Formats: sequence, C-alpha cells, structure tokens
Amino acid sequence: MERQPVLARRLFDRIEPLHAVTYFAAEARAALDDLGLRGFWMGYFAARSAPFGMVPAQVVTAAFYNFAPERVAKALPAAWETASPAAALRAREHSAVAALRRAGVTDEEAGTVADLVEKAHDGVDVGGRTLYAANRALDWPRDPVARLWHAATLLREHRGDGHVAVLIAEGVSGRESNVLHAAAGRVPEAMIKRSRDYDDTAWEHHCEALRRRGLLDAAGDLTADGHALKQRVEDTTDALALTALDALADAEVEELFAALTPITRKVVAAGDVPSATPMGLTRDDLHDDSAHLS
Repeated sequence: MERQPVLARRLFDRIEPLHAVTYFAAEARAALDDLGLRGFWMGYFAARSAPFGMVPAQVVTAAFYNFAPERVAKALPAAWETASPAAALRAREHSAVAALRRAGVTDEEAGTVADLVEKAHDGVDVGGRTLYAANRALDWPRDPVARLWHAATLLREHRGDGHVAVLIAEGVSGRESNVLHAAAGRVPEAMIKRSRDYDDTAWEHHCEALRRRGLLDAAGDLTADGHALKQRVEDTTDALALTALDALADAEVEELFAALTPITRKVVAAGDVPSATPMGLTRDDLHDDSAHLS
C-alpha cells in the first residue's frame, strides 16, 4: 500500500508532545534558570539553537523562521556569556528525560521507539535541513528515555525544516505564516500574537500584505485562494516529512505507532504541554495506535 502524507501528520501529533516537554515542563525551565539564562525566551533560543554552537542571531532567525529578529537578538549571543552550548544541550536533555520519566515513560517502551527512529534516520538526507542536520550531528544518547527524546527531536526538526522550505517556495514569510496559521483556525490569534511578538500594528501590516495577494479578506479570514494555499503548504509539508520513514518497512512503521502512541498519551495526560500551542497540535487521533499500513 502506498503511504499517504496523512501518515506524517499523524506521526507529528505523536512526536511533538514528547519533544515539547523541553518548552513547557517545569524541569526544563528550572534547568535553564539554573544555568543563569534569564527568562523563558533566552532559555528557549539558547537550548533549541545549541546544536549549532555559537552562531550569529541572524542564523537562528533564519532557521527558526517565524520569530521576530528583535526577539532572537535579545537572547543571542548574550546567552553564551552565561552558559555554553554544551551546557545548554545537557540541560535540555536531562530536563526532558526527567519530565518524560515523571509522565511514566519506561525504558522499555522508549527504547523500542528510539531503535526504530535511529534505523529510519541512518539514511535520511540532511540536504537543506539545517536544524535537523545540526541535531543529527549530535551523538545518540545511551539512556533509553534520552534516546526517545532525541528521536522525537529529530523527527520534529526534520518536519520543521521541510515546512520552512515549503513556505519559502510559496512566498510566505515567517511572520506572515503566523497570520495564516491563525486565520486558518489552527492557533488562537491572541496566543500567536503574544508568543511571537506582534503588536496590533505589526499584525495588521502582515494581514495587509496577505490581502494584497488575495489570501485574506477584509475581515482577516482566509479567502478561497488562502484556504488553497494553506492546504497546499500543509499537504506538501506532510509529503516531505513522510520521507523520514522511508527506511522502515510497513511492519516497522506499525510497530513504531504501536509503541509511540501510548507514550504520547502518557505525556499528554501529565499536563505539561497545553492543548493550544503555536504548533497547532491535534489530539483527536491518539486513541488509535495503528499506522493503518497493514
């Protein structure tokens, strides 16, 4: 059976909560605070960009894509005066493991997922995927739950890099992509404005640019062309993300879903990752452990 792109979307809904404990769990915030990183955003940009090493803020802005350059520049390179990238990498891994273990994730179930993802990613092309390549260059951890978190991070950043490539190809800037995401009902407008640093003037500026392209109407809702573009972006992102599973046989993908989905349910039940996030996750499908390939 030919694999459909929706498989990649279902995988994203399962791996993103595992990765996202590094942004939302109390252990993560405490670990980064202990390094002396001031406030949530300095910790966020330092920890997520740490696989790059000490690179200019412009590089991080380019890779992360949808953040205001001013927000990134407030955090980097100042963070590296307080903590090294190596220290940030240790803090994010150790705190993620602590959060996942608190959620009830066991070594056995973590190891199954990590082994399958490691096998899958041995042959994945890193071309054009900067964040994915930087994380791929890191050594695989030995601790099973740390390996699980690393596996989730690889899948997440592989997908994210592809998503950025699709937005660029469609001529949608990072700042405009947040507006489209809210207009499509994937995230609340107030939340994305707050988390991605828009005042009303900046938001309206990007709305107007999208109106000129016929993607938004006067009320700020998606037009027919806007809906088509947004769906095209999501479908192409899914298709590109699906390549991360090419090295696995259908039976192995089924094994991955069967092992991964119960873990995701545990992490969701732990309550660290909110139901509404900038990633626009869905949880309606988490009762289903199957990839539906066999």
